[in-house]
Amino acid sequence: MTAADAIVLAGGRASRMGGVDKPAIVIGGRTMLDAALAAVTSCRRTVVVGPHRPELDPEIIQVREVPPGSGPVAAVGAGLRALGPTAAPLVVVLAADLPFLSKTTVPELIRHGTESGADAVFAADESGRPQYLIGVWRRTALAGALARLESLINQPMKALIPADTITVTMAGIADCDTEEQVRRARLAWDAGVTAPSARPTPSKTVAGTPLPLDEARNILRTTISRLTDYRAELGSVRGATLAAPLTAVGPLPRFDVSAMDGYAVSGDGPWQLRRDIGFAGGRRPVGLLSGEAVRIATGAHVPDGTTRVLRDEFARIDEDRTLHRLPDSPLREDIRRRGEDRDRGDLVAPEGTAVTAALISAAASVEVTEALVRGPVRARIIMTGDEIRSTGPLQTGQTRDSIGPILPDVLSWYGIRTIDRVHLRDTPRGFDEVLGAADECDLLVIVGATGGGAADQLRGAIARARARILVHRLAIRPGGSSIVAELATGTTVLGLPGNPFAALAVLMALSPALVEGRTGGHPLRPLVGPLHNASAISGPVTRIVPARIAPDGGWLGDPQVRTTHLGGLVDRDGLVIVAAQATDDDLVEFLPLRV
Repeated sequence: MTAADAIVLAGGRASRMGGVDKPAIVIGGRTMLDAALAAVTSCRRTVVVGPHRPELDPEIIQVREVPPGSGPVAAVGAGLRALGPTAAPLVVVLAADLPFLSKTTVPELIRHGTESGADAVFAADESGRPQYLIGVWRRTALAGALARLESLINQPMKALIPADTITVTMAGIADCDTEEQVRRARLAWDAGVTAPSARPTPSKTVAGTPLPLDEARNILRTTISRLTDYRAELGSVRGATLAAPLTAVGPLPRFDVSAMDGYAVSGDGPWQLRRDIGFAGGRRPVGLLSGEAVRIATGAHVPDGTTRVLRDEFARIDEDRTLHRLPDSPLREDIRRRGEDRDRGDLVAPEGTAVTAALISAAASVEVTEALVRGPVRARIIMTGDEIRSTGPLQTGQTRDSIGPILPDVLSWYGIRTIDRVHLRDTPRGFDEVLGAADECDLLVIVGATGGGAADQLRGAIARARARILVHRLAIRPGGSSIVAELATGTTVLGLPGNPFAALAVLMALSPALVEGRTGGHPLRPLVGPLHNASAISGPVTRIVPARIAPDGGWLGDPQVRTTHLGGLVDRDGLVIVAAQATDDDLVEFLPLRV
């Protein structure tokens, strides 16, 4: 057989299991990393990508993807670079969460790769679903696929998959991503089963009463799986959340500085003005003797011996360069003392704080540029329905996709990053494929197919995937058919109605809670105020309608809403959530349109 090297992805902590070191979990008397290493003993060289593990054989190459936790593609790239130009013609890519791998799994894939000449060969489970992290690549094909990507960070494995691939159905390739899957794998091992179903049992919530919006939000904040925490440059992860308190590395200010343009003076005055000048970022003036003064700029390091800074507007200078304080001018120090804002070790922001421009700036001011974070949430958008079209001329029966193109912008309001947007046609099993590949993202936003019509297939696919349903339906108008579920991989599925306004309303109402749940962020403070015409809008259930800011404060809502397009949002400031049977000037929550 053709020679092969191996890249084993052992990225460490699993957020879906409380942050434990997943490759180190023991099943059947060995860790899952040991299982992966045992499966690649026939390979010439092995690279383990993940946190350093001193217990590994010194011959195993250990590297880390940058930044840590940046996804499987970044890890594969780091592994291939570690192999260098002398890498074997074939490269095995294997995840370290496969406890039932056998000694024949990898050799069998290598044999198929050698005989077929395909760019990549992947294992597939009994249903035919490929496992892209159990595969053998031609080295040149893998290097080429990596090179074609602008960035490797947070890319799905699917971004690498070449056209020339084959799959081989194999037993024993079930992975373990959740505590339930680990439990089932251990039971299967104890029972002597080598190819268990590590999937969780289906949720018992197959139908149910629509949930009030507040209850649904609370479920999302408290029950969905947290993302993995990792260290990252703060400037690169806006939308993420601090996974640990952020403390100052240095004091602020770093030294005593002038708070105003003026003169650093020593003693009570008058003072003799020296000819040197102190500039911000420049050389610090030599120390002052009593009765001396030096010209100084805002932010400049004040010289030793400085009593205070005399502002320009409070100063007078004689021809002999004697400096006087003007009569009746206030006596102020105007010096910012070292550490008066923050000292080393002071708290900058607690765990759960969102990474925003303000946080990035505050951290930089005390010499902090990176931190332990979760997120940002990575989303894939799925637009459904044969009747919609994004580009090109419309055919008979088609309509223009008027919401898909704006969803990435809307998601970005809440710190969610869109990794791709695709259109899914109405097919009986299309959603099964979508859900099967959902481990490549944190959030799957699906627009359409949430009702009970002939083409509405999402709920059936969620049931077949044995997902845990978090929100079966919502007690709101519009948007009541929305569904939220969690797959065994930990990916959150947010199913939205096909009507553009209903989809947008639910997305805006649930996104903050969803992000807070996945990243451990603090709940946002709601914008609350009076809705002056609430009685004209309210009904038997909660409604979400467009609104504008009233001249005297509060809001005025639109009693009638056309849900089939977003034209009603033109010249509106946001949406309001109107409780059932609300009366005029009742307090309502306002969701701003951040456009």
